[in-house]
Parts: sequence; C-alpha cells; structure tokens
Amino acid sequence: MNETRELIKRLRAENGCPWDRKQTPVTLVRYLIEESYELQEAIHGGDPEEMTDELGDTWFQLVFLIHLLEETHGLSFSEVVKNNHRKMIRRHPHVFGDETAETEEEVKAHWAKIKKEEKSDQPTSLLDTVTSGTPPLMRARDVSKVTAEAGFDWDDMDGVMEKVDEEWNEFTEALGSGDKKAASMEFGDLLFTLVNVARVAGIDTDAALSSSVAKFENRYRLMEQLLAEKGQSPDRRSSSEVDAMWDRAKEQF
Repeated sequence: MNETRELIKRLRAENGCPWDRKQTPVTLVRYLIEESYELQEAIHGGDPEEMTDELGDTWFQLVFLIHLLEETHGLSFSEVVKNNHRKMIRRHPHVFGDETAETEEEVKAHWAKIKKEEKSDQPTSLLDTVTSGTPPLMRARDVSKVTAEAGFDWDDMDGVMEKVDEEWNEFTEALGSGDKKAASMEFGDLLFTLVNVARVAGIDTDAALSSSVAKFENRYRLMEQLLAEKGQSPDRRSSSEVDAMWDRAKEQF
C-alpha cells in the first residue's frame, strides 16, 4: 500500500510524468473501469499470471483515484478504509450482531434492509435505487432485479420464455420491414427479455457473455493458426476448409 502511494506521489511530482500529472478523478475513473473489465476477462481466462497482472493494474488505478480525491476533495485514505470497514460490519448483523441468516436469500434481505435504512433521502421511484451510469447490460440486470423483487415479474420461466418468442417475432418483423429504428428498438426489447431469462435462471449475464466471448476468441485464434499452417485465411469465400478448421477448434474449446 505505502509503496504504491509513494510511487504515485513520484509520478505526480513536478519532475514526474506529464500524463500522470494531468489526470483528474473524472479522467482516471474511466481507466479504473477499463482495468476492471480486463481483470474480469483475465479471471474468466483462468491464467494465474494474467490475473496477477490485471489485478495489479486495477489495484494501482484504485489507489491512484483515491490519491487524486485526497488532493481535490480532501478525502482521507484511512477514513475511506475505516468507513468501509464499519459499513461491512453494520451490513453483516448475522455475523457481528444478533441477527441470523442461514441462506444466501436471508443475507441479501438483511443487506437490502440495512442499505435502505442508511439512505436519508427516500427515492420517489423504486428505480431511483438503481445506480445510473453503469453499462447497459448491467443496468438492465439491476432494473430487472429491483422490479421483480417488488412483485413485477413473471410467474415462472415458461412466462419469460413466451415473452422471448414474442420479442423475437416482433424483431424479425421489424427487420423485415426495413425500418432500422424499429428493428433497433425491438432488438433492445429482445436483449432485455433475455436478461430476465438469465435472472430467473440464476445466471450472471456479464459472466456468461464474457465466457462466451472468450470461448469464441480462443476458437477463432486456433482456427486462424490451423489455416495459416495451410497458407489460407479465415474467409469462407476464399477457403473451403474454414468450417472444418472451426470444427477442429471447437473440439479444443
């Protein structure tokens, strides 16, 4: 911790790095988000060396951001840590207090209740509790979750799947009409419904998509390699072996 903070001070010093000296909390938070996604990708990839590297990058950006907020907003690094420590104890009364929680659902119920009590200003809408500014897929998940917990939900998975069929039909109809704006809207509706499918099924949408993309990338890279050995490219229009090499790659990943 101290070594990281001293490194940041050196980078921010008058004779330090021009890029680091230029950063503000607003500009740096973008890099923290990017590093977090790269860390997520590394974790899904399963390579310990890559995870170590990306975890270090994420840690550095987080400490850097706190340092900048100390400079610009007078935050205290130690108070940030102490405040979070107090919050974690307060939100785990089943561990540090007299409450009990035998299941994950009971833990979540305690957490939501305490979090609500901590907020002094009552939201005018249930959706005011959903964090704004998150990536669309994450926000879709959170909106779906809070409205479902309030009772606005399907009775079972069959109901959600029927909605998927309905949205798919509306999307294909809009696509066939040539109206790109309508097709875009219907595609968004389809994606949102699929997010609900994941919620009902207990699937983490971000993790599932990240794993799928990583799998595709691994297969594509291997296919490229196999085709390159034959002096060919991954273009179905110019190579008759693309599908065969893709099938071989699928056997590996």
